[in-house]
Amino acid sequence: MGGVPKLNPADAAAALRNPLAFIAERWTPQPRTVQRAALAALVMAVVIVVTGGAVRLTGSGLGCPTWPTCTDNSLTTTQAMGFHGAIEFGNRMLTYVLCAAVGWAIIAARSEKPYRRSLTRLGWAQFWIVMSNAVLGGIVVLVGLNPYTVAAHFLLSTALIAVATQMWQRTREGDAQPRPLVGKAVQQLVWFLVAASGLLIAAGTVVTGAGPHAGDSKEVERIQIDWTTVAKGHAVLAWIVVTLTFALWFVLKAVDAPKGPLDRTRELFLILLAQGVIGYVQYFTHLPELLVGAHMLGSTVMWVWVLRVLLSLRERPESVAGLPGPSAEVTVATHA
Repeated sequence: MGGVPKLNPADAAAALRNPLAFIAERWTPQPRTVQRAALAALVMAVVIVVTGGAVRLTGSGLGCPTWPTCTDNSLTTTQAMGFHGAIEFGNRMLTYVLCAAVGWAIIAARSEKPYRRSLTRLGWAQFWIVMSNAVLGGIVVLVGLNPYTVAAHFLLSTALIAVATQMWQRTREGDAQPRPLVGKAVQQLVWFLVAASGLLIAAGTVVTGAGPHAGDSKEVERIQIDWTTVAKGHAVLAWIVVTLTFALWFVLKAVDAPKGPLDRTRELFLILLAQGVIGYVQYFTHLPELLVGAHMLGSTVMWVWVLRVLLSLRERPESVAGLPGPSAEVTVATHA
């Protein structure tokens, strides 16, 4: 086998100054590679939400009672921390996997030819959200799982999923100006759907903050309201989202909309029905941990599909290279 090629001093200096530019000069990924990298970042954003929910549902929220270390004397979990310490520390380690996925998406987007600044910015936006949420996660531990910080932690993860979804969509589009596929009235209806879905998710965090799954076996502060009352309000918002989705599907059929928006809306409606079934079953069975975890997964999938419906309302074809201008024509004629 041949040895690893050595960098000359100039290349090494360039790699240290701007490693992304150094990689981009020497590697051009296929479009499918960039799409897969963006999808991997989105999948990991969903996974980190679900595993974070598993930490809370297993009562492992304070399995590592301090941050950024697991204990005052150990960076990692110890045998004395037991099962809860392993669960909490494992979730912390998954943050590094998420960072790797986001970093891979940034590198792939930066190396694509031609360079698309908007795509790279979406990757960096994910990176800074992940860093912010990691710090917020530490604060959650340090304040003993205060329900308001736990809610903020989840909502910031929801923002991460939104940016990751947009980046994934943009990897499958061109850079031309977006062209609407539906009229303004339909677009406004979809924005109402997005707003109602955001309120639905926010209400879900209140149910979590007031409900019985505090995240740890110790006495943990809860939001001082009746969680069953909030859950009923959450259900009302869910029905509003379902109604808006059905109305949107009906309107899209009436105006003979393109296949993309119709398909995404139909898929969202089916996801909402499944999520509703899980929600009602978990409510009437007194919130078993497994169903609550499934409901959290459903909320992330629902949010991704709401955004996919929104993004399906326009198309961005590939930019068409312009014809040579007058100066170029003069240059060509002179050389001829």
